[in-house]
Amino acid sequence: MLNDLLQQNAMRVSRRALFGSAASGLGTLALSSLLQKETLAGEGDSTSPAKGGIPGLPHFAPKAKRVILLWQGGGPSHVDLFDEKPVLAEKQGQDIPDSVRGSTRLSTMSSGYAKWPCVGAIKPHKSYGNCGMRMSEMMSHVGQWADELTLVRSMHTEAVNHAPGVTFFLTGAQVPGRPSMGAWLTYGLGSETEDLPAFVVMTSSDKGKTCGQLFFDYYWGTGFLPSRFQGVRFRNTGDAVPYLANPPGMSSQSKRDLLDDIAAINAQHLAEYGDPEIETRIAQYEMAFRMQSSVPDLMNFSDESASTLERYGVDALNKGSFANNCLVARRLLERGVRFVQLMHAGWDQHNNLYTQLEQQCIDTEIPAAALLQDLKDRGMLEDTLVIWGAEFGRTPFGQGDPAKPNGRDHFGKAFSWWLCGGGVRKGHVHGATDDFGWNITENPVHVHDMQATIMHLCGIDHERLTFRYQGRQFRLTDIHGHVVKDILA
Repeated sequence: MLNDLLQQNAMRVSRRALFGSAASGLGTLALSSLLQKETLAGEGDSTSPAKGGIPGLPHFAPKAKRVILLWQGGGPSHVDLFDEKPVLAEKQGQDIPDSVRGSTRLSTMSSGYAKWPCVGAIKPHKSYGNCGMRMSEMMSHVGQWADELTLVRSMHTEAVNHAPGVTFFLTGAQVPGRPSMGAWLTYGLGSETEDLPAFVVMTSSDKGKTCGQLFFDYYWGTGFLPSRFQGVRFRNTGDAVPYLANPPGMSSQSKRDLLDDIAAINAQHLAEYGDPEIETRIAQYEMAFRMQSSVPDLMNFSDESASTLERYGVDALNKGSFANNCLVARRLLERGVRFVQLMHAGWDQHNNLYTQLEQQCIDTEIPAAALLQDLKDRGMLEDTLVIWGAEFGRTPFGQGDPAKPNGRDHFGKAFSWWLCGGGVRKGHVHGATDDFGWNITENPVHVHDMQATIMHLCGIDHERLTFRYQGRQFRLTDIHGHVVKDILA
């Protein structure tokens, strides 16, 4: 028995050695290819990628050099905020007709309802800007930017629950496992900074913690792409990025010497085996070293004027708030970060529509408007794409007691987003819904269409940025998606 075990172990060792030797040639080629990318990135012609990007990208001149996604988790109510429907108020309490509802898929919380009472907007709408864009008075600060915005009133999705809906937009599939949008852009376009990650994520929640949705790592993950393209989450308590500081007794030079030795070992392994995760390890060690100085500087707000801090609101310096995250986001963008993803929970008003919706607007729309002003003041808005949206909207009918509904359920059949800067049309409303805000009547925009449009604004043909995995070519938009040309400037 012992001899048999020794013989089996020898066979395993020999097999491992064979695979390692066979891989070394491929690994050398892979390393050579990586070095060639670095050389191309430094040549400085109009078609060469940023550091770490794919040669040949962008496919055409981008309108947006950077993207910030203001994700409003939970589903803001389009009929309360952006898509005024007087009929809902006129027919308050009356059922939405069967002819309007059709066979729309709804969540299990309301799919068995027998009553579908109309609920009008909880606050009045008003016209904003020279373009006369109609929005709720609860969006008054964002409304001041109406002449700069594209308001899309015809978004739609198949998702009816939060996690699948968020995953669908951010990765192109409702089931986790695909690369996120920020990862795709970083993979294709590379990084414009060496001192900070190209893709940063920050999260926040309403003050009352009324929204129970979680922010899963795969919302900013890389799926089957090399993990060096994943988003780096900045924490909202304690150190923004843990483990950056040197251990007690270790000097910066000692740390540098240690990393050089580790990098040499990892480089040898990369040449032998060609594993892209070894390259990730090398890159992440180096990034962590550089972030030891860049992150403290990023989080030092002493150079921000009093007027700027006041513009962001009372929570501007309250770490972990949406306001503070917006301020940090602007500082990240001006330091070369390509994709910033702010995820804020609290829009899931199933039973607190009349109290929580307005509070959410107060907490988020003031900082969002301040961010737009901040970017414009610095000459960055024209080439920064700002996106405000969520996984779906809310039902035009009321949820709860049919005689006195106090909430709205999830609704993916029609909802609203807005975009600003980065090559989108100014003062433009795209799409329309019926009198009940239920069915799209003009220019529908699917999740994949919005993904394709965002990629286009960043200079990428969404059908050409692919990655081969498990025998097929994958892309963010799967096999779907069309650029929405009408919202392009």
